[in-house]
Amino acid sequence: NVRLLEGWTNKDMGQYFEREGIWQSEEFLEKAGFPQVDYSQEKDLPKPLDFSEQFEFLKDKPKNQGLEGYLYPDTYRIFADGATPEELIVKMLENFDQRLTPQMRADIKKQGRTIFEIVTMASLIEKEAPINYKTGDNHDAKIIAGIFWDRIKYGQALQSCASLAYILGINKPQYSTADTQVESLYNTYKYRNLPPGPVSNPGILAIEAAIYPIYTNYNYFLTPANSKDIIYSVSYEEHLRNKNKYLP
Repeated sequence: NVRLLEGWTNKDMGQYFEREGIWQSEEFLEKAGFPQVDYSQEKDLPKPLDFSEQFEFLKDKPKNQGLEGYLYPDTYRIFADGATPEELIVKMLENFDQRLTPQMRADIKKQGRTIFEIVTMASLIEKEAPINYKTGDNHDAKIIAGIFWDRIKYGQALQSCASLAYILGINKPQYSTADTQVESLYNTYKYRNLPPGPVSNPGILAIEAAIYPIYTNYNYFLTPANSKDIIYSVSYEEHLRNKNKYLP
């Protein structure tokens, strides 16, 4: 059994396989795609596997992107000897294909969005929101999705800490000003709209939240240190007060 967690990146999965003695991390990443790599510019790495002919949901994924975001996190059974990364990747994509229902796909299309945009948004939400997969609670995730879609609608930067964690490879309660200025197209503090691609592999509750957001008057949110509670605020001044109160 291999157990892959919601919110893990391709790199996290590769490191897990290496720790478990299944494959070297690079063996997996060469097939699934390395994080933050634009394969239209990268000539030295082998291109990841292309399953766009096999899976309809991959049709709108840009060709320069790997499979980050689509490797559905779950527990899988593989042969102890002889299993290949490609075989597991196919299982993960088949799982994604089953989870994303025809109704969800129709609703995404009705919203004028692509599956790739939804997966990218869900990958941020998965890292930002306290989602309980045991109880099915993704209420906060839907509120955060509403805040993020509104920011895109009104031309605001998403300012998602999940994007900084992806770039820097470090999770922090609060990122420094220098962190927010790091040069990367994935930096949602510097660049508006969604990042170029997903920053994690989200579960179905994060995907649902991205498709079915809850819109509120809130414009900002934060998670206090050592807590899973979300503190929302309407104004930036209120948000600053909450940062001073709840963050170290």
